[in-house]
Amino acid sequence: MAMRVAIVGAGMAGLAYGEALAAGGIRPAIFDKGRRPSGRLASRVIEVGGQAYAFDYGAQYMTARAPAFVERLRTWARAGIAAPWPAAGADAWVGVPSMDAPLGAMAAPLAVRWSAQVTGMAREADGWRLHMGDAVEGPFDELVLALPAEQTAALAATAGSPLAALAKRHASRPCWTALIAFDRPTDAPALLDGDGVIDRAVRNKAKPGRAAGEAWTIHADADWSARNLEAPREDIAHRLAAALGARIDGLPAPVHASAHRWRYARSAAAGLGHWRDESAGLTGCGDWLIAPRVESAWLSGTEAAAALLGG
Repeated sequence: MAMRVAIVGAGMAGLAYGEALAAGGIRPAIFDKGRRPSGRLASRVIEVGGQAYAFDYGAQYMTARAPAFVERLRTWARAGIAAPWPAAGADAWVGVPSMDAPLGAMAAPLAVRWSAQVTGMAREADGWRLHMGDAVEGPFDELVLALPAEQTAALAATAGSPLAALAKRHASRPCWTALIAFDRPTDAPALLDGDGVIDRAVRNKAKPGRAAGEAWTIHADADWSARNLEAPREDIAHRLAAALGARIDGLPAPVHASAHRWRYARSAAAGLGHWRDESAGLTGCGDWLIAPRVESAWLSGTEAAAALLGG
């Protein structure tokens, strides 16, 4: 009988785990509370007055240092869904036409179950069962939590797993993000570094394959975000737009300004690669186990799958 594996979370770590498992002949069941591939590689197109504005409002680019991830990015580049972005550094890459394009390609053959929020988990005699409201899925021989540390802690705690304590010790930091659009080009560089309010501001159209609209993503400083975590979205959007205006001379009034609150934006670094309780058939993977980078999420998921397949 084939091994039954469930993955909770279809971000980069969960999909990397799923890809590696499928390549090894095991087809996992993957559950994600979102409606489509996104997570920290979130992207959105907004139309204003007939003009399309493309925003990457999660990670702005991916750095590639590990040879295996460099090769994965090159594969995506050959497929037309990733490209180097030298403006952000020699090892920087972006998804094309949006940061979430690689996730979409990874998810397509894996039959992810979207809008499926797992609220509890329990290890029973015949395997793991997942609770989603009144519904129960399982049993599964192996369960993989590919979630931010906070969500991992909450879910693992429902089964009394020691993974919950580890995840609690590695909390993420928040980030307010503003999506600002202008009706004409700005004379500004592709990226602006931090100043105490702004952590980084990025001119999205400077990336390859983007819509022509002048769209800016502003990530707020982590401390500033924490201090203003419960502020109204409209207020955050206005304040971050003003902070951008203080950095760029002659900036026009925005034609669109909105804000997104990332409660779990900047992951910690447990330094483990992945976590596994072999006797319980439970794995944790994600960038919080290595470092706050997209590459780390991919490496963690890939490494964790190799541990299962090798076992």
